[in-house]
Order: sequence, then C-alpha cells, then structure tokens
Amino acid sequence: MTNDAAGASRSVLVTGGGRGIGAATSRLCAARGWAVGVNFARDGTAAERVVTAIREGGGTALALQADVASDAEVVAMFGRIDAELPPLIGLVNNAGVVDLASRVDAMSAARLQRMFAINVFGSFFCAREAIRRMTTRPADGTCGGAGAHAGGAIVNVSSAAAKLGGPGQYVDYAAAKGAIESFTIGLAKELAGEGIRVNAVRPGIIETEIHASGGAPDRVREMAAQLPMHRAGTAEEVAEAIVWLLSDASSYTTGSIVEVTGGR
Repeated sequence: MTNDAAGASRSVLVTGGGRGIGAATSRLCAARGWAVGVNFARDGTAAERVVTAIREGGGTALALQADVASDAEVVAMFGRIDAELPPLIGLVNNAGVVDLASRVDAMSAARLQRMFAINVFGSFFCAREAIRRMTTRPADGTCGGAGAHAGGAIVNVSSAAAKLGGPGQYVDYAAAKGAIESFTIGLAKELAGEGIRVNAVRPGIIETEIHASGGAPDRVREMAAQLPMHRAGTAEEVAEAIVWLLSDASSYTTGSIVEVTGGR
C-alpha cells in the first residue's frame, strides 16, 4: 500500500470502522493520505462522525453500511467502493462481536452461528472481494502483465483470546479468532506471488466499547493490575500496528501475526 500524502489516489476499507480500533484505524489511514471506506453494520451515527472528522481534516472518506456476515451486502458495499472511491489497495478486517460470558455447554446454536458468521465468514467475504480488486494475477490465470491490478495489503484483526482460549467466558470468540489467524497464514501464502500481503494484529486488553457489548464494561479497569504493563492498550496503539502492516514500510512482511498485548 503506497502512502500518498499529496492526495488520496488509493483506498482502504476498514470494516467496523466507526468505533474502537476501527475508528482509530480509519482516522490514522486518512492522516497518512488514503481515502477510507468506513464500514458499519448498524451504528451509522458513529461511522458518520468518523467520516466527518476525516473530511474536516482534509481527507476523503465514505460511510458504507453492510453487515459483513451477509455475502450480498458485502458485494454491494464493494460495488459502492468501485463507484465512489479511488482504487482499493487495502482491507482491514476489523468488524467483530463478542457475547456474554458463557461456558461452552450453555452456548446456543444461534450464538455460535452469529459469532462465526461475523468474525470469520465476514472476513472471508471481504477478503474475497478485495482480492478480486487487488491481485496482480489477471483473469487468464498468469501473474503480472496487461490487465493485472496493483496489489495491496490485507490486515486481519485477531485477539489474544486466540492463544489464551477464553475459558469460562467466550471459547467461541477465541475459536473464531483462532480461525482468523489460520486464515491469515494460509491466505498470505496463497497470495504471496500476486502482489498482496496478508497479516494480522493480535490485540490484548484494549480500551474499547467491545467489553461493554460483551457484558463486561469494567473489564479493563478490573484487569489492569494483572497486566505486565499495568494498563490496557489504546485503540490508537493498535491502529499504528495495523497501518504499518498496510504500508510499504512492511513490504517484506506477510503471514505474520503482530502482538499488541503489552506483554500479556
């Protein structure tokens, strides 16, 4: 992904871009000169706040409503990107959900279907559409040559839960993020010769709204003393890692999982 401070000639899509890590990433991408597609599923007000802030700072941004768990909505969203933003060169698969603390033997089918539909299937759907727009492999199956795209980068947002397992709380969420890490490694190898790098970040305890949505609004405060750095991370600290992975500064990095956990 190429920095272009003089004008937004390339775009990045940030799913779940209206809040938390997604909002911080959207703002930082814009500050580095990229046009930003700010995806949201339901909270259009939050997404529009991010878009307004970017535009007021002289950047280019567009709010894009789509539930990433819906293949049809993802396809329609990418159609809007094609029509209304510069060529796509980056994707941040950030949209995700947690749920209330639960043991596995108390989890319903509906909970599991929602967890994997958003956290896993959504990342696959968005990656598929991004690949079709970024790959240097033309339709005839050869690499490079006339008709090829410019390449790009995909960054998937995982979680420290993928290695910790989430026992007694959200093993389903941890398993979904484990799937994202396997997806990252496999897709990176699949696309390494097509101009697309694929990496992931693995945040630890970060101060965002996701804890409240999972029924634990005080989780950051309660865990701070147990963390090696005695504090939670910020969304902006995770965004810095994401944007580095999107940028040419990480041009020889693919298939990596970057921990932003404060040593946890």
